[in-house]
Order: sequence, then C-alpha cells, then structure tokens
Amino acid sequence: MSEARAIPAPEIAAATGWRASPLAMKGIAGVVLLVLWEAVVRAFAPAYVARPTGVATVFVKVLADPQFRAAAAATLWSVAQGLGISLVAGTALGLLMGRVSLVERGVRYYVFSLFATPMVAILPLATLWFGYNADARLAVVVFASFFSITINAADGARSVPGEYLEVARAFRARSVATLFDVVLPASLPYLFAGVRLAAGRALVGAVVAEFFISIPGLGYYILFNSRTFKHNEAFVAVIVLVAAGVGFDVLVNRLAQRYLPWARRA
Repeated sequence: MSEARAIPAPEIAAATGWRASPLAMKGIAGVVLLVLWEAVVRAFAPAYVARPTGVATVFVKVLADPQFRAAAAATLWSVAQGLGISLVAGTALGLLMGRVSLVERGVRYYVFSLFATPMVAILPLATLWFGYNADARLAVVVFASFFSITINAADGARSVPGEYLEVARAFRARSVATLFDVVLPASLPYLFAGVRLAAGRALVGAVVAEFFISIPGLGYYILFNSRTFKHNEAFVAVIVLVAAGVGFDVLVNRLAQRYLPWARRA
C-alpha cells in the first residue's frame, strides 16, 4: 500500500490553474475566521458578547471618545518609557555580562531567575514600593522588558567573532572603545531580537498592572467595559493593543533592514 503524501501548494496551483499571493491567502483566512466568529457568537453566545459586526459598529465611536484616547495615551506612553529605560540599562548590563566574566558569574542566575518570575507575582510588591499609581505600572513594565534585553545583549556580546577583537587589540583600542565600537555593533542583531521580545512583554505588563491597580489605561478600560457587558467596546481596546504591538515589530524590522543589512545576509 502506498503512503499518502501532502500535496505542496505549488502543485495544487499548477493542477487547478489558480494562483494566489501570500497576502491574498492571509486575507481569505482572516475573512473566514471573522465569519466563523460571527456565526458562532450569533448562534450560541449571549447578545452582549463581542462579534465582528458589533465591534465595527462601535469602532469609530470608541476611537473618537476622549476618555479612550487618554487611556490609550497613558498605556502606550508608559510602555515607551519602560522600554527606553530597559533598553539603556539592559544593554549596559548585557554587554558587561557578555564580556566581563566577573559580572557574568555574579549576576547571571539572578537575571535568569527574575526573567522566569511571573510578573503577576511582582505586582503586589510593586504597589507596596511605588503605591497604587502610574509609578507602579512603569515599574512593572520595566521589570517585564528589562531581562529580555539583558539576556539577548549578553548573548550578542559573547558571540562577537574573535577576529574583530583581535583587530581592535592590534590597533591598541581601549576597553571602552572596543566595547562601544566593536562589541555593541556586532551585538545589534541579538539586541534587536531582545527589543522585539521586550515590547510584547512590556505591553502585557502594562495591561496586567492596570487590571490589578485599576488606574486609567487600556487595561482598566477593557476590564471596566467587560464587567459592564460592553464587550464590543472592550475589544476595540484589544485591537489597539494588537496594532501597537504589530506596529512596533514592523518598525524594528524596518530598522534592522535599513541599518543591519549585513546581518540579514548572514
């Protein structure tokens, strides 16, 4: 008995005479998912449960609401601040971990253990130290994003080709100059990957903090509207969070393509 095998997509296209671009396939898949979502909610869920047509009905109204825009600005600004702090501090610590064995031995296990610690477990401590305000949210965002950048920066610093360092020593470059002129540029692909991971964790940290602390932001907006059975309005906030995450990922990819073409080719 012959074994069945999966027919590759190009063979299917050649046999049927129909071709579709990847973008078209993604669009078709998205439409199918939306139709299934709408049908299932209409058939089995209560009327207040979010569905595509309901979200589309309130989408523009919610975006025009000053309260929603203030909440979005508070969350996204906190994420931007936390990422900026984490990028500077995490890169510095990561480079030291990657190139200074004493620092590596001293802080390695603390960094990895804190990276694995659920951010929800840190929230009660953050509120005790910073209070029930935006400072606690910022602290959670920094905690959520800092260790991703640190670990990736350290991996990048350790992976610098030895010939680069030999050239720097041949030209008698100082340690600080070698760190910033050789190690940091060579570590950028790893650092960009860490920033992409950190951005997603930062968004999650901000929303979870707003759930717990109940301060103005998209997280609290989602929580409040969900509890008042306004699921369509709450889902608009979810879409904004998704758009922010995807937009940041696209931005990092564009920066990598623009300034790190050698890394892409490698």
